[in-house]
Amino acid sequence: MTKLTIVAFDGTRFDLNVDEGSTVMENAVRNSVPGIEAECGGACACATCHVYVDEEWTEKVGGPEAMEEDMLDFAFDVRPNSRLSCQIKMKSALDGLVVHVPERQA
Repeated sequence: MTKLTIVAFDGTRFDLNVDEGSTVMENAVRNSVPGIEAECGGACACATCHVYVDEEWTEKVGGPEAMEEDMLDFAFDVRPNSRLSCQIKMKSALDGLVVHVPERQA
């Protein structure tokens, strides 16, 4: 199991033990994290699972691929550390990852 922390906009922390290979979005939905709508179900076809990767994790998580960048154009308050949570797959190198949910989605 890998540890993942999702911080909702109101500051509520969801400290989760997750399976490697699962996405941040899947775990957010499974644990009813508020603010992650995931309308497309993880197909990278919307921007309703937008998160901010915690500053200390941005390098390890890496940047978005071209299709994800295009979808981020539709997200609310995009920042340099913005990612779509459906595109972040959990792996041992991301053990302890922290992401923050924005005030609202697209």
